[in-house]
Amino acid sequence: MPVYEFKCEDCGKEFEKFVISASKVSEVKCPYCGSHNVKKRISACGIGGNSSSSSSTGATCSPFG
Repeated sequence: MPVYEFKCEDCGKEFEKFVISASKVSEVKCPYCGSHNVKKRISACGIGGNSSSSSSTGATCSPFG
């Protein structure tokens, strides 16, 4: 289940939300003011694990390199 970052366009608060599927993103509402006027944000993701391709603290990925 992916975690997405959102920003409420009405109150300006940023928050994270577990979303079961991409089709449910449009149903997300702001936990602070209840508005459905939220925008999904582009964010980096963190990956933890012990493999030869990641360090002991985990690797991070980003759409920007």
